[in-house]
Amino acid sequence: MMERIKAYHKKIWACALVIAALAVGICSAAAGKVQTSSLSGQVVSVVSVGTSVSEGTVLVSVKTLAGSAPAARANCSGKVVSVTVQPGSQVSAGQVVAEIQ
Repeated sequence: MMERIKAYHKKIWACALVIAALAVGICSAAAGKVQTSSLSGQVVSVVSVGTSVSEGTVLVSVKTLAGSAPAARANCSGKVVSVTVQPGSQVSAGQVVAEIQ
């Protein structure tokens, strides 16, 4: 009888841990993922807020000596919820330029 109770307790704890892990995953998925620039320069183009993007989509382009170059690409799929730069502004490498949810 005690062995059955111990087995049930183990199952209950295992279920509780799975539920907690799922809750943490859901909360982190609900939070936006910041996107940063990999290049510095003058912003040429930006993606619009509300745009649905997939991983790898160009979010921000900057002017270079050779022409326009992608400065930030989406590192996840989702919807663009904010953009912190605009065409004509200066961006630095590592600067947050957008948020995707």
